[in-house]
Amino acid sequence: MSVSSRNSMVKQQQEEEGVAADVMDVHTTSATGDELMSAAREVVGKAKADLFQRRLSVREMASQFERGQAAAHAAAASTLAHDQKLKEVAQLDKPALLNKLRSLLSELAGRVAGRNKDDISDALIAVEAIEAQWTKRESELTHERMEIRQMAVTFQQASEDATKMIDEERAKAQLEIESAHAATLRVEAALEQQAQSLSAAEQGELEQLRREVKEARRITMLHAPSKVMDMEHEIAGLRQQLTEKTLEIVLLRKKLEGEKVQTNGPTLFQIQGEERLGACLAITPCAHNAPELNKCIIQWYSISANDGSKVEAIKRATKPQYAPEPLDVGKLLRVDIGLPDGRLDTLFTSGPLDAAPGLGNQVETLARKGSAEFNVRLFQENGEAVKKPPNLVFLVDKMRIKLSKGRSTKAKEDYSLAMQLCGGRGGGDAAARSLYWSPRRGVQFMLVLETERDRNAAIMLARRFAFDCNIILGGPDDC
Repeated sequence: MSVSSRNSMVKQQQEEEGVAADVMDVHTTSATGDELMSAAREVVGKAKADLFQRRLSVREMASQFERGQAAAHAAAASTLAHDQKLKEVAQLDKPALLNKLRSLLSELAGRVAGRNKDDISDALIAVEAIEAQWTKRESELTHERMEIRQMAVTFQQASEDATKMIDEERAKAQLEIESAHAATLRVEAALEQQAQSLSAAEQGELEQLRREVKEARRITMLHAPSKVMDMEHEIAGLRQQLTEKTLEIVLLRKKLEGEKVQTNGPTLFQIQGEERLGACLAITPCAHNAPELNKCIIQWYSISANDGSKVEAIKRATKPQYAPEPLDVGKLLRVDIGLPDGRLDTLFTSGPLDAAPGLGNQVETLARKGSAEFNVRLFQENGEAVKKPPNLVFLVDKMRIKLSKGRSTKAKEDYSLAMQLCGGRGGGDAAARSLYWSPRRGVQFMLVLETERDRNAAIMLARRFAFDCNIILGGPDDC
C-alpha cells in the first residue's frame, strides 16, 4: 500500500462511497435493460485494463471509474422515469450502501493483484470500521434523543408546577391585601361615626378595630418593603462594622503589648485565643528555643483593670489552657511561666476580658423563671475519671442545686458556705464547657455542659440565687 493512500484514507473512503453509490445506480438501471448492464461492464473492463497497465492506486482507479460510471448513468437516465429513480435512491440506506460498497470492493479485489489488491483490502477494513462507527453513533444519538425528551418533559412539568404555585401565592397575597384594605376602610368609617362620645361598649369595639388595623398593617408589611426593614439592614451593617472595629482594637492591643515586651526583652511564649467570656486562652510557644510547657511551672492571675494593684492568683489554674469564667469579666489576666533554667516569663492579655453578648439578659430571664435545667456529662467524681461518662441533668433553682438522671438523684444540696462552684480549671479541649461543683466537703464533680454559653449561664444563675441566700459561691480556696 502506498504512503499517499494511507495518509488520505478518509478522502479515499468518501470517494469510494461515491463510486459505490454510482455503481449501485448502474446495477439498478441494469435491472431494467440489458443495454445498461453491458455499458457498466464495459466501463468496469476499461477501468481494470487501465489498472494493470498504469498500476494506478485505489484513489486513481476510483476517479477513473467514477467518470466512466457517470457516462453510463447519463445514458441510463434517459430510459428511466425521474420519479422511479428518486424512489430507488430514497430506499437506499446506510447498511445497503455499505453492503454494495463492500461487494464492489470484493469484486475488484478478485480482479487485481499485488499492491493494488492490498490497497483494496485496506479499503475493505476501513469500510468495516466506518460501519461500526455509524452503528455506535446511531445508538448514541438514539439514547441522547430519549434523554432530551425526558428532560424536556421534566422541565415542562417543573415549569408548570412553578407557575401554578406562583399564581396561587399571588392570589392569596392579593386576597390578604384586599382584606386588609377593606378592614382599614371600615376602621376609618367607624372612627368618623364615633368621634363624639363613646360608651364602655363602644370603647371595646374601638379597641377591636384598632387591633384589626394593626393586623392589616402587619399583613401589608409582609408583602411590601418598609422603612423598618431598611432600618434592620442598617442596624445589622452597623453591628458588623462594630465587630470588625473591635477585632481591630484587639489586634492593635496585642501589637502594642508585643512592642512593650520587645523593649523589655524577647519572650518565648504568647497567649492565643479570643479574650472574652466563653472562649479558651492557651499558651503557645513563639520562639524556636522555647522549652516544652510540661517542663514549666504555670500560674494564672486575675488583675483589676482599674488600677492594676489588686492581683489574685486563680487557684488550681496551672495548665497551659484557661477558660475565663464570669468573675474574670472586666479584668486583665496574667500568666507566669517558670522556665526550667529558673527564669520567669510573664504574659498579659491585651485588655480586659469582654462579656458574652446577650448572656446577662438570658440569666435574667432564667432568674425570673425561678429555675433552669442544663444537660451535662459527668467526667470526674471525687478526683477520679469516670470510664463511661453518663448524661445527667444539672438543676439550678432558688434554694438548691441538684444533679440527677431521671428519678435517680446523684447529688442534691442547698446553698451553703461549704458549697463550691466555678469553671473548670484543669485545661483540655473542653475547658470552656467544663464546670467544677462541690456540694459539700469530700464530694466533687467535674461536669461538661453542651455549650460554653450554658456553662457560664449556669455559674451566673447559681451565684445569683446563692447571693439571695447570703451565700457567695466561689471556686476551691477562693473564699
